[in-house]
Amino acid sequence: MVTPENLSGETGGKGECQSNQEASAMSVDMDTAIVLLGAGVTAITHPLLYVKLLIQVGHEPLAPTVGTTMFGRKVLYLPGFFSYAQHIVQVDGKRGLFRGLSPRIMSSAISTMVRGKLKQAIPAEEAEHVSNKDNLKTSLRKVVNETSHEMVIQCLSRIVTHPLHVISVRCMAQFVGREVKYRGLFSCINRIFQEEGIGGFFVGVVPHVLGEVIFLWCCNLLAHLINTYAVDDNFSQASAVRSYSKFVMGIAVSVLTYPFMLVADLMAINNCGLVAGLPPYSPIFKTWFHCWAHLSHESRLFRGSSFFFRRVPVTAMTLTEE
Repeated sequence: MVTPENLSGETGGKGECQSNQEASAMSVDMDTAIVLLGAGVTAITHPLLYVKLLIQVGHEPLAPTVGTTMFGRKVLYLPGFFSYAQHIVQVDGKRGLFRGLSPRIMSSAISTMVRGKLKQAIPAEEAEHVSNKDNLKTSLRKVVNETSHEMVIQCLSRIVTHPLHVISVRCMAQFVGREVKYRGLFSCINRIFQEEGIGGFFVGVVPHVLGEVIFLWCCNLLAHLINTYAVDDNFSQASAVRSYSKFVMGIAVSVLTYPFMLVADLMAINNCGLVAGLPPYSPIFKTWFHCWAHLSHESRLFRGSSFFFRRVPVTAMTLTEE
């Protein structure tokens, strides 16, 4: 027998079910939008990373030009991003600027999905916003907990997507020796597995993860210290300053952790059969420590960190020869 109570219960149940379905659909749409946005950003910025990688491996196909600084000192200016990109277009055409893009897009999409799933599986602890110096211990504990949670997610995401990073780096590095060894995702996977085994997919993962962990902790802790000690709660724009502090710290800390990214990229192509990973471009490194020590000895730990202000001091002998 249908009573008003039963009818009301059924209506409420159907409404709740429909509400859950709508929420689930919105969540899926949001995840899809984030993945598509990430793919677009990855595609737009890929030429920048492509040029940076070629500079990282020491490939300088264009001759430097002699110039002077604002203080009158003569230097050799190496080609910037636009000159380098134009050279790539002349050799491979406009499509050549997007060599190795497919693995990077897949890596970006997988990373977004993995991070989303991990955040659901490993929920962060709820904590209220604290910025008062009287609650310094509480706020510091909050930052540590949040950073630890973010670190776990970031490390797992990086480990999962690192094989695609290795494939992308090797595809781009083929420009140096004009090889065609790595073509097609499945072909690359098969070749790496046949030649190097499972370990070949994770070369360079340690410095990559280590660099991201150091970046994360330094960025969050420095931003916390600035927000606690340098920003007064009575300041009218305190909230706005605090919102940008982590971004500014991220730029500064990224410069300090750049050598880890450089070592990771060089290890990804080291002794893999490509010209870019063999002498004379690069020695054969046994470990990433060896690679770091070599770059440090050659004062090249920051090679490729700049796109537009790349210069080398000109010796008297060089100027005489020119």
